[in-house]
Amino acid sequence: MKRIITFSLLCFAAISMVAKTQTATPNSKTYPITPVPFTSVKVFDGFWTPRLEASRDVTIPIAIHQSEITDRFKNFVMAAHPSDDNHPRGIYFDDSDVFKIIEGAAYSLQTFRNPQLEQKVDSIIDLIAAAQEPDGYLYTFRTMNPNNHQNKTVGEKRWVNVESGSHELYNQGHLYEGAVAYYLATGKRKLLDVAIKSADCICRAIGPNDDQLKIVPGHEEIELALCKLYLITGDEKYLRQAKFFIDMRGRTECKWEYNQCHKPITEQTEASGHAVRAGYLYCGIADVAALTGEEEYIKIIDRIWEDIVQHRLYLIGGIGSNRNAEAFGPHYDLPNETAYNETCAAIALTFLNQRLFLLHGDSKYIDVLERTLYNGLLSGVSVEGNTFFYPNPLATHGGYKRSEWFGCACCPSNICRFIPSLPGYVYAVKDQTIYVNLFLSNQAQLEVDGMSVVLTQATKYPWNGDINFKVEKTAQKNFTLAIRIPGWVKNQPTPGELYSYIDNEQPKYSVSINGQQVTGTEAKGYFLISRQWKKGDEVQVHFDMPVRTVKANDKVEADRGMVAFERGPIVYCAEEVDNPHGVFTYVLPTHPKAVGEEDVVLFGKEKIIVPIEKWQSPIMEGGQHIFRVNAQRLGYDGEGYVTGQKGTLTLIPYHLWDHRGAGQMKVWFPQGVKEIELRK
Repeated sequence: MKRIITFSLLCFAAISMVAKTQTATPNSKTYPITPVPFTSVKVFDGFWTPRLEASRDVTIPIAIHQSEITDRFKNFVMAAHPSDDNHPRGIYFDDSDVFKIIEGAAYSLQTFRNPQLEQKVDSIIDLIAAAQEPDGYLYTFRTMNPNNHQNKTVGEKRWVNVESGSHELYNQGHLYEGAVAYYLATGKRKLLDVAIKSADCICRAIGPNDDQLKIVPGHEEIELALCKLYLITGDEKYLRQAKFFIDMRGRTECKWEYNQCHKPITEQTEASGHAVRAGYLYCGIADVAALTGEEEYIKIIDRIWEDIVQHRLYLIGGIGSNRNAEAFGPHYDLPNETAYNETCAAIALTFLNQRLFLLHGDSKYIDVLERTLYNGLLSGVSVEGNTFFYPNPLATHGGYKRSEWFGCACCPSNICRFIPSLPGYVYAVKDQTIYVNLFLSNQAQLEVDGMSVVLTQATKYPWNGDINFKVEKTAQKNFTLAIRIPGWVKNQPTPGELYSYIDNEQPKYSVSINGQQVTGTEAKGYFLISRQWKKGDEVQVHFDMPVRTVKANDKVEADRGMVAFERGPIVYCAEEVDNPHGVFTYVLPTHPKAVGEEDVVLFGKEKIIVPIEKWQSPIMEGGQHIFRVNAQRLGYDGEGYVTGQKGTLTLIPYHLWDHRGAGQMKVWFPQGVKEIELRK
């Protein structure tokens, strides 16, 4: 009988799994807090369920189809039959897209059983296994034609160009993540055996001994993946290898800041270089810190995170301002129209914030995670699940739109694996405490200090600030429900001083148990309710959710003198389709206010108008909110003088832009005439 095993974000629930020839042993060191596996959380949410279904029905099938027509699968076939006539099509890291698709399919299979998808993935795994060389080496661009050395990136010998960009180790990292996920989803270990064989090959070739190569990955990813492989097999050499790759940065011939090799990790105090590579590296540091108890690693990752949120984080939760290098820029360098904010970088930042929460139990990490999730990450895929953004700018003059696929398709394949795993971010557990981190309608099966608890959450979040929890099952024992109070409720858009609210709103929150309002203890951003719970107990949470006006730190030159708008966790923008005179001609008054009415936008259907005062009421499933603020539209008179006309500026959620055609878009708006672009 097929063995189905739940899977948490970091595989910590799977330490006791048994590999074929190696037995995992319980590890005394791990994250202090354990995420609740996504398979234990059944989502029935008006906002997220359509996204999960689109991932299953559209995004993953598209990714498989694109891999077929772009020869990503054929590269494995050619690697299984090496020949001088074989020439790879695509990019030298295309193997990684296939592995990420398998990982996403594994997550989806645990939520939605799909024999056809499982059969398709099995056939892909057969191709991968056949392409692996006898000693475990797996890299189609070399194996398919070992005598063809024209590709300088690949290099004439194994591993020689790892630091400069061959992505041999990066590809294997995604292989390991996909293999672990698929094994846990199906109980089938063919791909896991491929991963173990590959990792053993790498551990033999690269390491601290005299007869081993001293190199580090040019594109990080394998570090965190080796930690997952360690957890599923219990073989400590994989954890040692992950730590070796981290410790060797800055100590090999590579001294390139772009891939975080400019100095040893212990000397790095700022986020730098390629944003995706950096994000994956920082996740690996956090994992190794948790699994080894390395205190210095925790200090390293804490100071780098502080640098990101204080100096380099976009309002939408994106990172990477340097479009030319897909990299972090200098402090406070956050341009809007040329912002890169790669979707993959948003996903990496989400991974990192989840890990730091598991280390420290502080809600500030989930605050950043939520901002990224609902804005800079979710914008990377359309509502329909069939088109994608690679960069995510905060302004455009038009012509920028989502694509059906990319030659470099790391972002769509990353979306494939992230969206199905979302339920695993909702809850976490430590001893007798249940942490509620994200708000969406679901039913969760939780294990709390050896006790089984079933908890239901019902909400219209993020459009509505009312959340209801009901205890469906529990023993009559004490446990603590720790409910996150979002930073935006406490007048703090992000941790630190990079962004602040400048309106006069003072949102409040309230918590009731069985209809009776209660006061409780707040700790690290969580409202703590400790009591002896019984079946049928209900907790009602209310967050005020007014429209907020945000400004950036004056050191952010691109946003100086400008404001943006949020409501709850959602950042808003203006599109040309709603503002036909263009969005670059508007100036806002000193105290902009939401005015008039709110629209519920149903793409492909009619707009339904709902009065703004009814925002706190359920409106309709699938509805998306927009609102208007008072503004002045500037222009020229017949003599060329600037004129102004009062009106309103229509705003929509940022993650929904470019669903109605390409056009102008803007997040930040001037109060005054700074950078107003007028066209006669």
